[in-house]
Amino acid sequence: MLPARTVNAIAEPERKKLVRRADRDNSQTLRRSAQLLMLTLNLWIGVQFYLWVRWAETNGQRPEVSRPPGVEGWLPIEGLMQLKYFAVTHQVPRVHPAGFFLFVAFLTISIIFRKSFCGWLCPVGTASEYLWRLGRYTFRGNVKLPRWADVGLRSLKYLLLAFFTYAVASMSVASIAEFLGSPYALVVDVRMLNFFRYLDGLIGILLLTLIAASIVVQNFWCRYLCPYGAFLGLASLLSPSRITRQTSTCIDCGKCSKACPSSLPVDRLVQIRSAECIGCLECVAVCPAKDTLAMSIATGLRKRRPLPAWSMAASIAVIVIGLIGYARTTNHWNTDIPKQIYLQLVSQAGEQQHP
Repeated sequence: MLPARTVNAIAEPERKKLVRRADRDNSQTLRRSAQLLMLTLNLWIGVQFYLWVRWAETNGQRPEVSRPPGVEGWLPIEGLMQLKYFAVTHQVPRVHPAGFFLFVAFLTISIIFRKSFCGWLCPVGTASEYLWRLGRYTFRGNVKLPRWADVGLRSLKYLLLAFFTYAVASMSVASIAEFLGSPYALVVDVRMLNFFRYLDGLIGILLLTLIAASIVVQNFWCRYLCPYGAFLGLASLLSPSRITRQTSTCIDCGKCSKACPSSLPVDRLVQIRSAECIGCLECVAVCPAKDTLAMSIATGLRKRRPLPAWSMAASIAVIVIGLIGYARTTNHWNTDIPKQIYLQLVSQAGEQQHP
């Protein structure tokens, strides 16, 4: 018979000694600063776009403001169409080119740094994050759906993505060019704004329900319904960057998994390859063990190196600002449509959506 001490040692492996991190993690300060900057920028774009629409609706009677091309970043389905058009013709679309370059920028970021657009830049993702944090603060926690419901609901965003992808894939380049030049597409951004300006009762109730669900359930919209996030998540599977865990120094505290907003089992995996990872680095921020958890990037065959948060943030900024700068210097940023046509189309869109 084995001594009791030996039996206990077999049953309960010896805990690893914690070697605490000496560095100060600033990833969340950088990320939240980027979120706040993008949220503020989009609010400014939204206000300016609304004032431009009101100028057009009054046939130029109000003080004129310029149309902000950045609003086209809110047209991801059109961006998917433009991407196909560019891939076949090698020509930048003439209508809403800013939306095309923003779409390419966000796609590039996701391919290199996981789905970090969702965790660092997306205004809807930022609003969703602070809604569930509000729910956690108010109700002392969020509702965690059972696995069968979670997996089932997560399929919805991929079904929506499949629908839009099929619709775009079935269109010829000539059909895409014709659509992009149609009166409807020229002011599709105005129609999007009017959708929210003139909400009917049912749509209003659905939006309130979505907000309530986002307070109660962590990342409800992003996790279950966003086809744009699903697209970027699939693209992120090509990424050379991923969260990596060193099992030799990990103390199995489970803090990383609890912190993950995508509910990924970080503490049980060596590398996170999931399309659900948004590159937020929250798991890295809460890890107490030195040199254990990090975002890393491939530097060669089976070689990886840690990617500091500042480097990731700077690279994301360079990609976005670089592509916007390129579009501006090559005159591919503004949609060149005469004012009179805009005045006519904007008025017609308002009349059709709000008779």
